Amino acid sequence: QVQLVESGGGLVQAGGSLRLSCAKSGRTFSSYAMGWFRQAPGKEREFVAAISWGGGSTYYADSVKGRFTISRDNAKNTVYLQMDTLKPEDTAVYYCGTGPRSAQAMSAMHPNGISYWGKGTLVTVSS
Repeated sequence: QVQLVESGGGLVQAGGSLRLSCAKSGRTFSSYAMGWFRQAPGKEREFVAAISWGGGSTYYADSVKGRFTISRDNAKNTVYLQMDTLKPEDTAVYYCGTGPRSAQAMSAMHPNGISYWGKGTLVTVSS
């Protein structure tokens, strides 16, 4: 079994920054790609970013490209999402997900295909 715990959410003004963390326990961390997804009120969960098991490949949604950076530290079993130049439309609950999928597959698949989810962390961006 895999457990994921997100942290780092909060309230920030537009143009500000936040860094989210996702700590994983359970199965070997380094063998799985990791992804960040988000769900705004009244909307479906959507892909944000993904990173390969070795960290060499990253993928981003067009809406966050150039503003968000995903990274991972396998020694700490943790994946991060650095969010800069935040906009009000980035307001959502952010979830990390993982499973036996490539990062590229995560970027293209429906979130229903993700095997394991955390409980999420709320990010609110005020205008």
